[in-house]
This record gives sequence, C-alpha cells and structure tokens, in this order.
Amino acid sequence: MTTEFNQSEIDLVESAKEAMWARGFLTDFSRDALNELSKIDHAIDSSEIEDFVDMRGKYWFSIDNDDSRDLDQLSYVEFLYNGLMKAYVAVANVSSTVHKGSAIGEHAEHNTTSVYTPTVIFPMLPEKLSTDLTSLNENEDRSAFVTEMEFDAQGVMQKYKIYKAIVRNHAKLAYNAVGAWLETAENAPDLIQKSEVLEEQVKQHDILAQKIKAFRQSKGSLSLETIEPHAVVRNRMVVDIVAEKKNRAKEIIENFMISTNTAAIKFLHEHGFPAFKRIVRVPKRWDKIIDIAVKLGTSLPLEPDSKALDEFLVIQKNKDPLRFPDLSLAIVKLLGRGEYVIEYPGEEQPGHFGLALRNYSHSTAPNRRYPDLITQRLIRAVIEGKKIPYTKSEINKLAEYCTLKEADADKVSRQTQKSAAAILLSSKIGHTFEAIVTGSSSKGTWVRVFAPPVDGKLVKGFDKLNVGDRVNVKLISVDVKKGFIDFEVDHSAAVL
Repeated sequence: MTTEFNQSEIDLVESAKEAMWARGFLTDFSRDALNELSKIDHAIDSSEIEDFVDMRGKYWFSIDNDDSRDLDQLSYVEFLYNGLMKAYVAVANVSSTVHKGSAIGEHAEHNTTSVYTPTVIFPMLPEKLSTDLTSLNENEDRSAFVTEMEFDAQGVMQKYKIYKAIVRNHAKLAYNAVGAWLETAENAPDLIQKSEVLEEQVKQHDILAQKIKAFRQSKGSLSLETIEPHAVVRNRMVVDIVAEKKNRAKEIIENFMISTNTAAIKFLHEHGFPAFKRIVRVPKRWDKIIDIAVKLGTSLPLEPDSKALDEFLVIQKNKDPLRFPDLSLAIVKLLGRGEYVIEYPGEEQPGHFGLALRNYSHSTAPNRRYPDLITQRLIRAVIEGKKIPYTKSEINKLAEYCTLKEADADKVSRQTQKSAAAILLSSKIGHTFEAIVTGSSSKGTWVRVFAPPVDGKLVKGFDKLNVGDRVNVKLISVDVKKGFIDFEVDHSAAVL
C-alpha cells in the first residue's frame, strides 16, 4: 500500500505504456510505418478530386471535446418544407490515405483503436494524419464521405444517400461551452457570438437532434447516464478529477452519429455488401434487472423489453437524480458489452438492445477506431464500383478481434484513470469525504465519493449498509500501481 508521496517520483507516461504492453498494444509506430508517413504530404489526392462533390460552401462545423485534435466529423442542417429537415454529416476520408496492407494500416489493425489515458494518448494513426491530414481541421479543405439524410417532423429518417465530397470546417466548437449555452441561453461561445449563421446552425442542429432523440426513446432507446471520471493532468502531474456529463451539445453529436451509422448499414446491404455491425444482445441477465426494479418499488415485464426499461429509467432519474448514475451503471453491466459481428445481406444478426436499433454500425470515427475505417473501406468500394475489399474469413476474424481489443483498451483506460485518482488522493490519507454506496456483495462493498468523483472499496464499517446509502468515509490507504483506493466509515460523523 502507498501512503503520501511525491508525484514527481512516478512516471505516469511510463506506467501507461506498461499498461498498454500488458494488454498487447503497440505504443510506437514501426520504422516501415514512419517511412510511409514521410512520403504523405497532402490532405486531398489531386487524382481523385474530380470524383468529389464540392461542398465547401455549406457552413460545416464540428463539436468535440475541449482538447480534441482528431476531428472525424462535421455537420450541417437545412430546414425544408412541411416540417422536413435535412442533415448532412461529413466523415473524414481516412481510407484514401490508410490502405489495407500498408504498414500504417497494419498498426491500426493491430491496436484497432486509439487508447486514452490521463497522461498520454496512444493514437491508432500517426498524429501527422489523425490530427492534421486526415482530420477535418478548422479552416482547411478536406475530403470526406458525406451522409445526406432527410427527416420528417417527428425526427424519423425518410431517405438518405452517401457520396464523396470536399468540405471545409468553418468553426471548431467544444461540448461544454456549447452545451452550457444551449441549456441556459447565456454565455454563447465567441465563435457563435461572431456569426449569426453559426448561431442559427447550432440551434437547428439542437432542434433536429431533440426530435431524433424523442423518436428513439419512443422505440425504447435507453436513457442512461453514467459518471465518467476524467483526470486533469498538467506537466505530467494529476491536479484534479472531474466528472464528464451529458449535455445538449453531446446529444446533438450522439443523435447525428447514430443516424449516420444506421444509414451506413442500410447503404451497404442495399448494394449487396456485408456490414461491420455493432450489437448489444438481448440481456441474458434480465432477471437481475427485474430484481433491481422490484427493490425500487416497480416491476418490469418477464421478457426483455427496452421500452419498458427506458420508462423505468426516466421515472427513476426524475425521482432520484443523485443515485441515477449508479443505477445506470448497474443496468449497463447487466446489459453486457457491445460486440462487432458481420451481417451479410439476407441474414439477420441481433440488433443493439440499448439503442433499440436493428441496424447499427460504427462508421463516424475512422481516425480513432478501426471498425469505422473498415466500414468506410466498404462504402468506398460501393461508391467506386469495386469488389468487397475483404474475404469472408478476413472480415469475420476482424469482427472478433476488434471486440477483444476494445475490451482491452477499456481496461487500460480504467486502470490508468484509477491510478491517477489514487495519486490525487495520496495526500488525503485520513481525510473524510461524503460518499454513496454503489455496490455490496460477497466480494466487498463499494462507494463513490462525490468530490472528487472517484470510486473505492469500503473495507471497514460497512455492516448494515445498502446500495444507495449515503455515508461519510475516511480514506485509509491507496495503491497507485494497482489503482486501489480504500475507505472506512467515519464513525465520528453521522450517516447522511
């Protein structure tokens, strides 16, 4: 166990690399990949330019995390007639630069994803590409795959088409600032204050996104809201842990991306191509979800029903917002992990239970996720009239492998986030915190501290406590390497 120590004694970057190696990830690009990279010096291939629709005149913009540099998508909205709306989503054209069988492509295929840790990002693609030449950067011309979608007044997609285009990002916006403005109508981001066109575009995006969201919820899309702790690091030192929460700006991107991902599968199947599908199976542990509902004074159908589950979640969020993130997390765990499968035309693989969708892929982040690059290669082949770029055996193995590596990447991220939290709290041994009990079983009792938002194990004084109880807990030890944070009930303070 570790007590108080000097942060400078710990190399957080090296610890992150060790976590990557333990899960079989590559942390550096090969000499062959770097040699290929040195020969790439343009964002748009002049030999292809005639095949792209020039759409630079539309007021495209991006919304992403405050610190994001790998911009995968832009969007633009038009209001039509009789309540109809049209959304355009441009996804970075990575497939023209990162080819199957190339050294850069093989690195991406091995890792399958960018891996995010508190101190360092291990990008799937070299930063020269992912944050520059294949990133939809502000005030730069870039090639993209555009999905054009028409929605009715209820937010239901009526038609769509996908094609190659040249686009230009006119404004790079951030989730937190835009979300706060949409929710309060105050403190508009500078770029929005300076442009009436951008202000109108963001408002139109919000209107359409809320319509899409309402339609999805009517079909049973689950209203989940988990807390995602994020370490704030400056000069390789952990200075804070903050909670990432949903907001209206994130809902814009979420709903536009879900629509685009749905269109991708339909497009591929209509042209006789297989789809790299993202699924969450009907939960096998539905009985456990029923038990949770019963303990909270309600009931659910005996058979899995996403619409009934969402109605239960909405009621619980309104009734007890403080405990709702922990209820959401429990439901997420019982639903089970998502996975990738290949669906061929005429076949029917499971759908995505959490999103209440039969057709769903990952296609909108080809700079950061390999499944999205695979989907883009398939779409590109359709548009260019070429054959399927993968054999049946190849693509089936890739689906299984991407599922495994996604789980590995999550484990690396969780481990490094827990270690960062342990570092931050190492100087707080003996301090008391307000917390809520989030888990209780034969394996132990767990609590979530409110400030900073970290999880830990309650190793003393947990008798008679139940999930949802609020308690004062005293920090007694941390283990930075393992990411362990241990508490005991503070008997000098009353249970809250």
